[in-house]
Amino acid sequence: MTAPLDPPDPARAPTGALALDTYRLTRRFGAFTALDDVTLTVRPGTVHALLGENGAGKSTLVKCVVGYQLPSAGSVLIDGREQAITSPTVARALGIGMVYQHFTVVPGMTVAENLLLARGTLPAWIDWKAVKRELSAFLETTPFRLDLDATPADLSAGEKQKLEILKQLYLRPRLLILDEPTSVLTPQEADEVLGALRERAHAGDCSIVMITHKFREVIAYADDVSVLRRGRLIHTGAVADTTPQKLAEAMVGGGASDELAAEVAAEIREELAHDMSPQTSAAGSPVPSGPARLQIRGLKVMGDRGEPSVQDFDLEAHAGEIVGVAGVSGNGQRELMEALVGQRPRAAGTVTVSGEAYAARRAQNRRLKVRSLPEEPLRNACVGHLSVAQNMALRSFDAPEYARGGWVRWGRLRARARAWIAEYGVKTRGEDAPIRTLSGGNVQRAVLARELGELADLLLVANPVFGLDFAAVAEIHTRLRAARDGGTAVLLVSEDLDELLALSDRIVVMSEGRIVFGCAAADADRHTLGAHMGGHAAGHGTEHPEAT
Repeated sequence: MTAPLDPPDPARAPTGALALDTYRLTRRFGAFTALDDVTLTVRPGTVHALLGENGAGKSTLVKCVVGYQLPSAGSVLIDGREQAITSPTVARALGIGMVYQHFTVVPGMTVAENLLLARGTLPAWIDWKAVKRELSAFLETTPFRLDLDATPADLSAGEKQKLEILKQLYLRPRLLILDEPTSVLTPQEADEVLGALRERAHAGDCSIVMITHKFREVIAYADDVSVLRRGRLIHTGAVADTTPQKLAEAMVGGGASDELAAEVAAEIREELAHDMSPQTSAAGSPVPSGPARLQIRGLKVMGDRGEPSVQDFDLEAHAGEIVGVAGVSGNGQRELMEALVGQRPRAAGTVTVSGEAYAARRAQNRRLKVRSLPEEPLRNACVGHLSVAQNMALRSFDAPEYARGGWVRWGRLRARARAWIAEYGVKTRGEDAPIRTLSGGNVQRAVLARELGELADLLLVANPVFGLDFAAVAEIHTRLRAARDGGTAVLLVSEDLDELLALSDRIVVMSEGRIVFGCAAADADRHTLGAHMGGHAAGHGTEHPEAT
């Protein structure tokens, strides 16, 4: 057997936080300029947040820094010296590491094996006893612990994200880039991870660049913030010197977008209010006393492998309220929504809408005014090769006002589609364009127009703004509030606790397929919700007032 593996040798490269500069960095893809003349400075030993809408150039910028893409013009400087970072291997040698939004762990390997694999090169024979001693010593220096013998199948989503960070910390990076690092973490886990990394940065061990869409993380953990829009650097400076209005205007623009910038700024202020005052609800309206539109009793739904994913599930949603369902990804939320909208069979229990047994059939949806906005609408709510107008007509093409004698009145449906395109701001080259040619945000707007273009009594919504830019988020949130205020009962499933706190009148927490906690949003405490989401709350599984 070989001698014990040593951690990456710090003598081979400088140690400590590095200074990163980009000078007039540009990246073109044919005629499209994804990154346009960006000059940016990341100070050593600081946390630097990157904000911007989808397609703003954030990912392109960091890919040029870590060597996944070569810039078309401009340069990257490390500690003031220009470097040709032609591959991730070169970036690693310079002390640059990156934690990606999607997991890169190897499912069949243990935590120890995944950590060693991060090194890139391994000897033919490994003294595992010695290696585990070394890795245990390494974990003693890190902000969190994992079982070295566990496999990713044994880990929660939050623990997998911690493993991704540990893989990079094991390489002793001088610059660590984080892409949406808290998207699968509970609030407590997010605070633990970001707090520990900020301490490392401020201790001079590394510099951190963090791509995020959560403003509270920027305010709480970043020293500096930069905003990209359409490939250009619009704003950069100290977090202490900025305001929600400045960030909003930088992300979506001023001038003709003043109203939209105000909406985005309001979203930022609401999110920050939750973090500063845990007893705050931005929904603002009391829990209504309207009739129950949705009643779920004893629901049981099986998962893809035949295991119970939803069980003993009871919930009500009343007219004029938004009921938010919180939970870490993988706790049955997807199976719940698929069962409610008719995409997955129900193993047991009852679902009633306005007092009628609900089978989620098309005619029943029309009669009971049930609408849905599922996650990944292009896959779950659209037919990609059909036109925008045809997709908008899926609910009503055979309704009496649009059909006669077996013939569909497509002229009327196209006219209605044009009106909805204008009202909901769907960016498309026309109502006859295939819906798959639209961006994610515009597909979401088109589906929202179809589902809310006519009055709904019940709206079933799942992760409605996942992957969308800030402008689309603000607009869709405004539409959901307007539906609630118009008397619609909204069931909102979201993995983003900030979104639920901003929109909901009541919040329930789903863990291991069950509701384990519920409260009025006005009484919601972020850390209490997070403890139940992570399954760590005292009395877990017994606190379920359901707040109906």
